[in-house]
Amino acid sequence: MKKVGLTTTIPVEVLITAKMIPIDLNNIFVTSNRAKEYIENAELEGFPRNLCSWIKGLFSVALENDINQIIGVYEGDCSNTGALLEVWRMKGHRVVPFAFPKGRNIEDMRREITSLMNAFNVTLEEVERVKRELHFIRKRVQYLDELTFRHNRATGFENHLWQVCCSDFNGDYRKFSEDLEEMITIIEGRQPREDEIRLGYIGVPPIFSNIYDTIEDCGARVVYNEVQRAFSMADFDIEDSIHHMYLNFTYPYGIEFRLEEIKRQIELRDLDGIIHYVQAFCYKGIEDIVVKHKLDIPILTIEGDLPGSLDARTRLRIESFIDMLKDRRF
Repeated sequence: MKKVGLTTTIPVEVLITAKMIPIDLNNIFVTSNRAKEYIENAELEGFPRNLCSWIKGLFSVALENDINQIIGVYEGDCSNTGALLEVWRMKGHRVVPFAFPKGRNIEDMRREITSLMNAFNVTLEEVERVKRELHFIRKRVQYLDELTFRHNRATGFENHLWQVCCSDFNGDYRKFSEDLEEMITIIEGRQPREDEIRLGYIGVPPIFSNIYDTIEDCGARVVYNEVQRAFSMADFDIEDSIHHMYLNFTYPYGIEFRLEEIKRQIELRDLDGIIHYVQAFCYKGIEDIVVKHKLDIPILTIEGDLPGSLDARTRLRIESFIDMLKDRRF
């Protein structure tokens, strides 16, 4: 089976139907002990220093991990992806572009998914069958989310990890399902955690490796991971078409659309505060202006650049934010 790299979440059902191995390049990059080396290698190829580390990491991961086909989301994700696709194409990779249309028009979405299916020679009927099979796995990920915010047994990192990995199901959705069930059994056996500050995490998944541990060391816990939860696609009904499912996937469609869901989750999960993560040199950092204007809840905005542990300043800001929330709550 051939590997296909992904720059972000796409209709992974198409690749599974085509007997391909989906590989989210982000997950390889951020979990690798060579993450900074990947960035340096990209800069040696000519990528600018003042460019998002994720873009440089994705470039090198694809080149160094036997991934010759890539699906790149050029609309609805990073504004730099279009140029990245051109460099990969120059390097001899097969590049398949995909877009989440800005207007959220069902006909445009149908056209994009049809183009993707044609690129991998699969039919809508076949893809819909795979979507129904994955639905049951997605619902189990949703249950793990409930073990986080309803039953207070799962950690913020566990919540983050299992949801974010729904972008590619770790390359093998059947093995993913087996591992997920084992993890759920472990989590169900724990005693509920009590008297903690309840945080939401919004924005792209963090480049920092220890942010969730740091938050829990301070007496708080992330019970809502916004973008990661969107990646899980767990809210959708089994009868929803694949076109409607990805049309209503919140991540690609701008901050106003995302805020509608964030507001619902703040109330549902009884959040005390929000950590808004923005990546250095990313246009999404500007959205923080709208976030702080529209949300009536304490918000701490933190910025990350290079992969690795939290820097001392950001750690101190998180500690101070949680202390402030404790004073407000208790």
